[in-house]
Amino acid sequence: MWHPLKDIGFWRASRTRPTGLRRILPAIFGITVLLFGADRVAVAGPDIPPADLSGDPVGSEVLQKYLEAKGHTQDLRGASMEVEISANVPKLQENGKLRAFRVISRVGQVTYRVAAFQGPNFIKKEIIARYLQAEQQSQSQNKENIDITPQNYKFRYRGQRQTPGGTSAFVFQVQPRKKRVGLYKGELWLDSRLYLPVLEKGRFVKNPSIFFKKVDFERGFSIQDGLSVPSYITSTIDTRLVGKVQLNVSYSNFNHGEATQNTGDAVQTSSHQRSDEPVPNTL
Repeated sequence: MWHPLKDIGFWRASRTRPTGLRRILPAIFGITVLLFGADRVAVAGPDIPPADLSGDPVGSEVLQKYLEAKGHTQDLRGASMEVEISANVPKLQENGKLRAFRVISRVGQVTYRVAAFQGPNFIKKEIIARYLQAEQQSQSQNKENIDITPQNYKFRYRGQRQTPGGTSAFVFQVQPRKKRVGLYKGELWLDSRLYLPVLEKGRFVKNPSIFFKKVDFERGFSIQDGLSVPSYITSTIDTRLVGKVQLNVSYSNFNHGEATQNTGDAVQTSSHQRSDEPVPNTL
């Protein structure tokens, strides 16, 4: 069976697989697909008219401008960035970290040029490599089903707050209209000038597996060249078998143009700071 790291000699069969973690790996794979919502492309305007439940006219105006900005914003095709992916299973004392160069072609194909990896083979093969596979799978998902629009969510304006970077953001509480895998209950922060997302955080309302108790996440963005660019993703999956599984992704050195860097090994698979603290180094 082909594996995204096999062709460059980065992958080897894992001889040691903790039973509990092995049972939940397919579900973790599914969660990573949902976390790549950070790379959603803009979709057509919603059928449901935008409405802010707070009754504040400012909230209604901001929501309308967010949807307008969303409809006119291009996706990240042609962009490149550096990425660091770390995984940690505290109960099993297993962790690892991958550093790579990530390129999105003009047709949406994602390529990783691996720079370095540290950690045990199990984390490398069973968690981080699966994360790369998940990104490939996410390219073919129907993003409209999980997009943050009035079709899928109810919005309640909570006012303005200051981001860790010192800029102002409009904050909405979001509540899914349906209990569907991929939707979350939490907050959406919008840049006060361009009305683009700078932060999404909360808890998924429906777990994709009975092995999960809950899944909390946070996705941070920075505004660059008129785009909402992913800055980091942090997630904590509370499982019934092996306790917590932590997945963290950080992005840097974003460039919205065809990448010309040719260093490292290619692996084909398909900033805004954290609101509370920098992305932790779990290693």
